[in-house]
Amino acid sequence: MAPRISYAVGRLDRVLRRRLGDALAPHRLSLPEYTTLSVLSARSGLSNAQLARRSLITPQAMNEVLARLEERKLVRRRRDPAHARVRPAELTTTGKRVLARANGAVDDVERAMLRGVTAAERRRLAQLLAASLRGLE
Repeated sequence: MAPRISYAVGRLDRVLRRRLGDALAPHRLSLPEYTTLSVLSARSGLSNAQLARRSLITPQAMNEVLARLEERKLVRRRRDPAHARVRPAELTTTGKRVLARANGAVDDVERAMLRGVTAAERRRLAQLLAASLRGLE
């Protein structure tokens, strides 16, 4: 009997998180920190709440992530003159360099995960996962 799809997805999530954590460790990044850098690379100037939603963590956890990234000078936050409490975040030059190196490590993990999967199957897998996510949202 084949395992339930939810079990297979859950197991993949746990193994993938562990492998990504191992791959990011030499770059001194946690998975939430890497995700935050990646999100900011795609869309600079997001608020704490926006980053938290896109990074799948709570706003409180995002505050901690951003504080660590700011301390390492990978991210900078500026005051928004229109909203005193909002501090949009952006990558620094150092943050962009660290992210570029970390992306290589993540690429290696993804290559290993998808070894033996054709380009067409990868596209279909991405479509199926997106449809599954939409079904639960």
